[in-house]
Amino acid sequence: VSTMSEKAGSGGKEEAWRTKNETQGESNHMGEFKRGRVILVAYLIATIELTFLFMQMGVMPYLAKSLGLDSVGFGYLQTTFGALQLVGGPIFGRFADQFGTRAALVLSCASGSAFFLLLSISSSVPILFLSRLPAVFMHGLPGAQKVITDLTAPSQRADALGKLGLCFGTGIIIGFALGGVLSTKFGIFAPIYIGLVGSLINTVIAMVWIPSPAKPKSEHHEAEHSTSQSGSVFSIREILRLMKFPGVMEIFLVKVFSGFPMGLFMIMFSIISMDFFGLEAVESGYLMSYFGVLQMVVQGLVVGKLTNYCTERTLLQLSVLVFAVVGLGMALMRTVWHYCVIALPLVFAFSMLGTITDSILTKAVPSSDTGTMLGICASVQPLTRTVGPTIGGVLYKRFGVSSFGYLQLVVNIGLFVYLLKSKTLLRELKSH
Repeated sequence: VSTMSEKAGSGGKEEAWRTKNETQGESNHMGEFKRGRVILVAYLIATIELTFLFMQMGVMPYLAKSLGLDSVGFGYLQTTFGALQLVGGPIFGRFADQFGTRAALVLSCASGSAFFLLLSISSSVPILFLSRLPAVFMHGLPGAQKVITDLTAPSQRADALGKLGLCFGTGIIIGFALGGVLSTKFGIFAPIYIGLVGSLINTVIAMVWIPSPAKPKSEHHEAEHSTSQSGSVFSIREILRLMKFPGVMEIFLVKVFSGFPMGLFMIMFSIISMDFFGLEAVESGYLMSYFGVLQMVVQGLVVGKLTNYCTERTLLQLSVLVFAVVGLGMALMRTVWHYCVIALPLVFAFSMLGTITDSILTKAVPSSDTGTMLGICASVQPLTRTVGPTIGGVLYKRFGVSSFGYLQLVVNIGLFVYLLKSKTLLRELKSH
């Protein structure tokens, strides 16, 4: 009965969306073909930005070391990057809601260009830290998510958002590999110069191929009268206002806490791979490529298929349950081969949780606020990167690798029980 009522509710939203777009389609020149083409361009922009981002991540430790930065200083550098993205995520989302998706993507790509330009002239530690500053607006992935939420029907949203996993996986594989080859053959700054040129090209792509506004006129007209359009882009009150919508705070907290222990593990992975697994740098690179392939397959293919057969409420509960099982596996893990086996359900849970929560949260707020909501969602990973090195370091040093698994298990069992018993939250999910 609950599944039928959920489908009935989502069916009403689906019909309203289609009717609205059929009415406005010709006047906007945003037919089905054009919407599909714009979404493909958004995928391309996200892939290019992620590829160059991972490419510089691969060479950054060597650049920092060549400038005399020790491991503690490098940790501060990473924390600075995470903190800037944490602050910038919601602001970027507000900017997208107020000035349009094209302006937001151009801002992200232009910020990426400034990022690589400053990095290319980093001849000292202060300039290296200064190069992190443009990261506050480098949010190509949330920008692409904004395009997708504007141009897809509610029933297609989770599938379309899930396919961004292909972009992420491609970025990991190509970025790390290309960064290694370029830095080895042409010097440590070669990947940075390529990143600068590529980011400039990405800016042009966003300016030429992303329409303004990307969303249909009827929604754009609604946005003009929305409270999201009032106040400054930097208004904290307007950003926090979205958390007061029914079910939003609960789903967001599930999103934050469910993957947080595993996020701590991933932050410490470079140290764990050396100390616990005994891997060399090349072997760690292979393991990251394996992760990238899993990400592409699971999020690009599996997640989208499951959204056609299961409700979002069911998939949310499933992802939390799988996370709990992964935690148990991590607690018992002893070798890298154990980790390779655990990686499959781990990537599935990460991908499913991220896609489903983003889909639910963007449906829970007005269409004129989806950019801000996606910006808030995008701040989850930077939050982990900001506080993670300190917490993860303490856990690893005092309690070992198994502590990450036990923490993951306990947290997600608690969240799973909460999702089963929270009738108010389940009612909100049914309406989606």
